[in-house]
Order: sequence, then C-alpha cells, then structure tokens
Amino acid sequence: MRNCSVTPSLRIQAINESLIAEFFRRSAGQWRSERRYYTLPDGDTKEMVSLITIRFLTQGCDELRHLAQLHQLVDETAMFCGAEVTWNSADSVSGRKQSQGSTLFGALGAVLCRDRGFATIQPVTAQFHFTNRETLCLRTEYEGSVFEEELKLIGQQYRTRQTIISRAGEQQMIGQYLEKRIG
Repeated sequence: MRNCSVTPSLRIQAINESLIAEFFRRSAGQWRSERRYYTLPDGDTKEMVSLITIRFLTQGCDELRHLAQLHQLVDETAMFCGAEVTWNSADSVSGRKQSQGSTLFGALGAVLCRDRGFATIQPVTAQFHFTNRETLCLRTEYEGSVFEEELKLIGQQYRTRQTIISRAGEQQMIGQYLEKRIG
C-alpha cells in the first residue's frame, strides 16, 4: 500500500488553482459583450453592449495585495492569481452610455474575493467550481440576494455567460451574454 503525502483536499485545491489560473489567462484580452437582461416575472428585457478588458493578475501583484487588504487577510500574498475586469457599457438600442467601471477578482482556495459586488461597492466573496475546464460556476450571496453565474469559454474567440439573480428564493433577473474577443 502506497502512502501518499498529499491529502485529497490539497489535491483538489491544487486542481482548483490550476483551473482558475488557466481560465483567467485564457480570458485575458479585450471582448465585445452583447447582453440581454430579462426582468422576472414580467419578462421585460434590456439589451446592452459592453467593451470589456480582462487582465490576468499574478500572485503578490499590487492589485491582489490591495484586494487582500480589503478582505482583511493577514497574508497579502495569499491569493494565487486573479483578474482585473474593466468595462464600458451602452444601451444597444439607444446607444446611451449605461455604466463603466472596474472590479478585481482574486482566487483563494475555492473562493473568489472581489473588491465589489454587482449591487454593492463593498468587498464580497463568491464560491466557485468548474464543471469542466471551460466552464466556471460562481455563487455570490449578500444583502439577501443570490447571484449564480456560469462563464463558458468557447474556443479562443468566444465566451458565454449567464447570471441568475434571486431574492428571498425567487428569481428576479436573468442576464445572458455573448462575448467575442476583439483583442
């Protein structure tokens, strides 16, 4: 019988670290995101176009150290990788500017630390897992809301995303996104 010095939980953590780093690296670049939001239960829709830039962040970089401070981590280099996402969005029908901004993600075990949430400027965390190498699933909860996301890489040129926002156990909104690499 072989004695393995690595526990199963450490192996799973190493796999998660490898998968999230690969996912962030493959996502790095510029994307054009076509989004459609469905408000439930009435089904009102809103269509948006966003230009998104994703930058891969390495362990110990200034952005991840800042994120660690926001999350009050003792070890500022604990996050093994991350991503910075910046966006500029407009209504696809009127062309009217809707929002612009940025957010930081840092991976720590099976948790993604963020400098802000969808509906809050406060730092939040999301649990993550992979259904396969191309599909990242996130679950974020705060202020009575649950945000479930699935991001899927499709080859080198495309990504899809779906977000379901729930409150008090009822789905409030579904966001669907098709993203095409532009740089």
